[in-house]
Amino acid sequence: MRVAMIGTGYVGLVSGACFADFGHHVTCVDKDAGKIAMLERGEIPIFEPGLDDLVARNRAAGRLDFATDLTQAVREADAVFIAVGTPSRRGDGHADLSYVYAAAREIAAAAEGYTVVVTKSTVPVGTGDEVERVIREARPDAQISVVSNPEFLREGAAIEDFKRPDRIVVGTDDPKARDVMTALYRPLALNSLPMVFTGRRTSELIKYAGNAFLAVKITFINEIADLCEQVGANVQDVARGIGLDNRIGSKFLHAGPGYGGSCFPKDTLALTRTAQEAGTPLRIVETVVAVNDVRKLAMARKVTSVLGGDVRGKTAAVLGLTFKPNTDDMRESPAISIINALLDKGMKIQAYDPEGMEEARKVLPAAVHYATGAYEAAEGADCLVIITEWDAFRALDFTRLREVMAQPILVDLRNIYRPDEIAALGFAYESVGRGEFDRGSQHRHGL
Repeated sequence: MRVAMIGTGYVGLVSGACFADFGHHVTCVDKDAGKIAMLERGEIPIFEPGLDDLVARNRAAGRLDFATDLTQAVREADAVFIAVGTPSRRGDGHADLSYVYAAAREIAAAAEGYTVVVTKSTVPVGTGDEVERVIREARPDAQISVVSNPEFLREGAAIEDFKRPDRIVVGTDDPKARDVMTALYRPLALNSLPMVFTGRRTSELIKYAGNAFLAVKITFINEIADLCEQVGANVQDVARGIGLDNRIGSKFLHAGPGYGGSCFPKDTLALTRTAQEAGTPLRIVETVVAVNDVRKLAMARKVTSVLGGDVRGKTAAVLGLTFKPNTDDMRESPAISIINALLDKGMKIQAYDPEGMEEARKVLPAAVHYATGAYEAAEGADCLVIITEWDAFRALDFTRLREVMAQPILVDLRNIYRPDEIAALGFAYESVGRGEFDRGSQHRHGL
């Protein structure tokens, strides 16, 4: 089959390359000429493990092309995917759908013959109806079906998620469009893939509801972590104890500095706005949004508290800047709020991230010093703060760290290390939600 993928961000580029790997012919289109030029040179504008090899392999096989103009790709396509950005709109938190509707108008002008137009971007309920209206208005004669097919890709594991998904959701009531979508995903049938066919509006809501529920789980365990610190309990044991209940499950029960990234912050906000306008406010999700924003600042206070409160002139070595490991994505990363809060308190920041420093420079203040590695970042630091749990930070040499740091203090916001082991190495240790040890640790080190 022939596929046109409009947008070459995380979703568009990964989806396009994976469809090509299935054997379809895919043209990825983007108005950013610089990005398309990079891709044609074999350079990947985002960091996603395995994506460079996947793109190169399918380019060499002649199944994957890139273009800045969508006309030919859409004209020849059986299916056209809209995979453009839907950022939060300034002022009201709604999803900005201007790029989606612009793509729909261009698709309408170029389409020939029967074409399935698929919204892959995360869009609020009813967007598919509006996309169809835009297309019908521009081309009343167009033979087009508009389908919702939300993505469920995790950055850092996007290729695996696309090729071995938990489910594929397709929103359409058109049998012909259903046949096209089934054929597109047929290569996954060997995995006994559960394809969930629903109405278009239901499909759109599934994406938002799924992300909101995961955000609720993250925020819930973070609040339990705060309680653990006050009553002397261990949040990791609590999470394991409740996660073994199949009704709850263990995923997304890891206490930390709050969620970030390109999905959860904007999707929870957009969902609450949609619900408010519909007259059915989602109070739980509204609270999750508010609690998560406050959470990041609380992590900065945790750092300053360990150092005695007065931190002006002191130095924090920050390891991990991206919102999660195995990506260079800085969007809504907890590190942004934490670092800005520490800078406001007069601290100096020496930071290192394996992949995210180029993107970090675009969003963090110029006062941040970027190191070439973890140990350089730690030189002269009064404390070491782990914000993102990259594998490179899971086996640090603490003897070496003690030699280069001004004070042996570790603030582990991802609970990577065992408190007793770090204490035995002579470090004061602060983590998240492990009150039964941390109180004793602070007392022993005079903090």
